[in-house]
Amino acid sequence: MLDRLDSLAAWRRALDRGLERLLEQCAVHGLLDAAGQALGQAVRQRLASDRLVLAFVAEFSRGKSELINALFFADSGRRVLPAAPGRTTMCPVELGWDPAQPPQLSLLPIATRRSGRTLASLRDQPDAWQRLPLPLDDADALAAVLQQVASTQRVTADEARALGLCGDGRTEAEPPNGSDGFVELPAWRHALVNFPHPLLQRGLVVVDTPGLNAIGAEPELTLALLPAAHATVFVLAADAGVTRSDLAVWQEHLGDRGLERFVVLNKIDTLEDPLLDAAQIEAQVRSQCERAAQTLGVGSDRVFALSARRALAARVAGDAAALAASRLPALEDALLARLLPQRRQVIGRIVEDGVLALHQAAQRRVAERLQHNAGQGAELRGLRGKSGHRLQLVAARLAAEVAAFEQSGPRLVALRSVLARQTQAVLDAVSGDRVRQAVRRMHRQGEASFLRLGSARAFQALGAELQALLADAERGCGELAQLLQASQQSLNAEFGFQLAPPPPPELEPFRRELGQIEAGFGRYLGLSQVWRLSSQAFSERFSRLLLSRLRSVFEGAAGEIERWAHAAGTQIDDQVRERRRQLAQQRAAHARIRDAKDGLERSIDDLDTSALQLRRLADSLAADVEGLCQLASRPPAADAAPRPPLLQLVPGGMASPARGPA
Repeated sequence: MLDRLDSLAAWRRALDRGLERLLEQCAVHGLLDAAGQALGQAVRQRLASDRLVLAFVAEFSRGKSELINALFFADSGRRVLPAAPGRTTMCPVELGWDPAQPPQLSLLPIATRRSGRTLASLRDQPDAWQRLPLPLDDADALAAVLQQVASTQRVTADEARALGLCGDGRTEAEPPNGSDGFVELPAWRHALVNFPHPLLQRGLVVVDTPGLNAIGAEPELTLALLPAAHATVFVLAADAGVTRSDLAVWQEHLGDRGLERFVVLNKIDTLEDPLLDAAQIEAQVRSQCERAAQTLGVGSDRVFALSARRALAARVAGDAAALAASRLPALEDALLARLLPQRRQVIGRIVEDGVLALHQAAQRRVAERLQHNAGQGAELRGLRGKSGHRLQLVAARLAAEVAAFEQSGPRLVALRSVLARQTQAVLDAVSGDRVRQAVRRMHRQGEASFLRLGSARAFQALGAELQALLADAERGCGELAQLLQASQQSLNAEFGFQLAPPPPPELEPFRRELGQIEAGFGRYLGLSQVWRLSSQAFSERFSRLLLSRLRSVFEGAAGEIERWAHAAGTQIDDQVRERRRQLAQQRAAHARIRDAKDGLERSIDDLDTSALQLRRLADSLAADVEGLCQLASRPPAADAAPRPPLLQLVPGGMASPARGPA
């Protein structure tokens, strides 16, 4: 696993180095405006921050945490994440690595649900979290710290309702009341584990979700965390197969999600029977896999039978044969075979699109300079053997060009003003205030209906209204693009500019994301959820979370529109600067011609040299861009050497990852 992730990381570094060289070359020669430079840096930032998110989902007692231990923590020489019979993981746990932070466990108290603030907003509030350092050199102490994710607290039913966890025991998806009237709740709402595991250091993020208890009670888990994952691993118990509660989790939260899904039939060791031979036991395993695939509607190649408990024991003991018998390597291979090409395609497409856009902008600048050089060179060659009177005429014409250029200033200022005013009108259609007002109307309409049964209709109306806002913004951008094109054509004709409007912003991805939000949040507005909707606390929390997701969509759309308008404006400023540079160059050349007998030939030679350098620069850029595009479209090479074992034991009971060639 490490060698393949290393290959992906090395490929990304090679792309980043090539992109850095391309941007440096463009910067040295002044070929990119501010928008182009920002685009290049944005692509590099995406390369540096890209993560592969893998979510593990299961009902309780399916061995999900044990599977994570076997995959990621066997190098500690013991079981690290809590993995005992019954409910162990009580809150969502994210495992990742941020080198800017120390190794630590960050815990968000369950009481933060009272505020109604979303998890996304609380991530940037350090004071809201409790932080515990991770003792990396002591496996027992490390396990003790991570045991905190299983902590619970007992509260009254009223307190549970105030936290949005009801406590009325009306459905399986909520904590039941105890005999004394108290409710056992998770102590924490969310946990972040910053751990320097080799896989996590290479950009993998693992999300360990609780069972149905928390999945049903915390909408943010299914509406934010799971949709953000690139793949999910759904864990079942081999001896039980797909139970009713398993099927409920799959159908409600995973069945129609547009992401990679893998199904694990864990605990195959429980199918062993001393009265059955190996072939009969294997037939039982295959039968369970086929039934699970048929029930969940997935291909049989997505179902993996294994024993996480035996895999963990085998890795701790360094027993390769036992590890193979546990069947865990087959799941690892499938995850990498499916996910790495997917991430490569996404990253490669981002880089290729960005590089081609940068090349187009640089080519345009080089072409403008070559055209200017050709015109100036033709003019200077026409002066060979001409009289001083002819030179005066050329100088007069140049002065007239300078004067005409200065006259373009008011027109350009007017165009910038119109662009700013019209852009603001478009941005008003997708402003956060418009979204906030629409969500408030939906909330009021839902509350006004009997048992909030009108919430679904109000939500549908909200979706239609927001889609209309995006459509209005897209239509406004199209009209503004037409106005911009007409104005730029006029300026080009009158003053010799080469302005070209950038393509209008593409808002279709935001419409698709809005549709996904509608589908996801609509799950909580059906008749089966009436008991939840009748809770004031849940209704308000639902609206806050919905508003947070919608604002992120509309802020993204507004950002695209602003970047487009900024690119159009900076193009005007950039061409004004370029025209001033060209006119200054022409005046300097004519001054040399007047001041020296050989000034004319020297100026012609300078122009020829400049044109030759520009053509070489264009060839060099084209070669660099072609190389980058080929690299972006070519998958990372697999390590030709045999794969080393994932772990190698070292003295002291701990283990270190085996390092393949970089």
